[in-house]
Amino acid sequence: ENAEWLARMAVDETKFGIFEDKVKKNLFSAKNVYNYIKDMKTIGILNEDAGQKVIEVGAPMGVVMGIIPSTNPTSTTIYKALVSIKAGNAIVFAPHPNACRCINAAAQVVHEAAVKAGAPEGVIGCLSKVTMAATNELMHHDDIAVILATGGPGMVKAAYSAGKPAYGVGAGNAPVFIERSANIKKAVSDIITGKTFDNGVICASENSILVDEPIKDKVVAELKAQGAYMLSKEEVEKVSRAVMTPKGGMNAALVGKGPKVIANKAGINIPEGTRVLIAPLEGYGPGFPLSYEKLTTVLAFYVVKNWEEACRLAIELLNLMGAGHTFAIHSQDDDIIREFIRKPVSRILVNTPSSLGGIGLTTGLAPSLTLGCGTMAGSSTSDNVTPMHLINIKRLAYRIDDCIDAPSNTCAGNDINPDKIADIVKQVLLGLGKTNDN
Repeated sequence: ENAEWLARMAVDETKFGIFEDKVKKNLFSAKNVYNYIKDMKTIGILNEDAGQKVIEVGAPMGVVMGIIPSTNPTSTTIYKALVSIKAGNAIVFAPHPNACRCINAAAQVVHEAAVKAGAPEGVIGCLSKVTMAATNELMHHDDIAVILATGGPGMVKAAYSAGKPAYGVGAGNAPVFIERSANIKKAVSDIITGKTFDNGVICASENSILVDEPIKDKVVAELKAQGAYMLSKEEVEKVSRAVMTPKGGMNAALVGKGPKVIANKAGINIPEGTRVLIAPLEGYGPGFPLSYEKLTTVLAFYVVKNWEEACRLAIELLNLMGAGHTFAIHSQDDDIIREFIRKPVSRILVNTPSSLGGIGLTTGLAPSLTLGCGTMAGSSTSDNVTPMHLINIKRLAYRIDDCIDAPSNTCAGNDINPDKIADIVKQVLLGLGKTNDN
């Protein structure tokens, strides 16, 4: 019941997404997240290593500040409240101005449930009047121990600049590669399902399709059969101007909108029942606006000669926008799948809708609506954030060895061999190259 009226409130207030899918996201946060964390040990003794005589003890961080976006407002509020409470923390929410009412309502629902279960009054709070000054003041408040930031790049950067520990997320823009061995019908179904879920507002949703050249015609035919509309070159230009801004950002009015709304805005005609718009592109970057992140029902489309070219193009797209976030592949060739482990992302999703796999709904990843992007995107974690990220771990360590006297002279003097140092540096650089190549 709460899942439905909160979803309706979110759609009515933000004008983003699909009511039925927001209900599913609310239930995902309330059920999937809960089932994943309910038996998780977070406070007190977590682990005892009898051999090493080390005891690990979990302790709450304190008060969490939860920054909530307008794209997934109620589900993210429920999720952040659960992981914070499970870690023994209180949480105060800073809503997006365009979703303030529904975020406050979700916070109130979870607060009432928490108090009923025995939590203290005030364990969950929320700003009722949202201004930049109020959000900034909350970020810098002495009682805030850690910031859990989900939102636009500016807000995430502000969180990291507040002088507090913070978990932020980077932009999406996930490429998805359909390799020649893939089950084409299933791959296309998964991609359209992932992109159209809540009209594409999940940051892990598919943004560009990379198709292996030998199966291009079959993929295009299957896309059309499953409700995709292939844009002409002229239509790509019109949709680009409607959906994207000159600087590569999205037109906020078309975030989370269906193809018909986008087509009307762009001044093009599409068939009834169209589920997603496909934009064939010949490049990426400023001259190709649709190569950037699109939190709506539009997908860029590229043809590549082989998996090696797919690797190179995926890296270019991710470096353009979305480094550290998510990449998806549809393939039956495990050797090729494993080649993509080296891509600059935190999640490589295989044979699954990217949006749903990234948040842990269709994969074994931790169910989460805060997806870290690692140092590749300036984030402090590459994980799907869980209660374990919101605790401090103390270690009680007993003496197990006698002291060993250090040598009286530990200085190497003039015995340093420059050739050996050069060789060590070369080996390290080669290792880094293997990690980041392809």
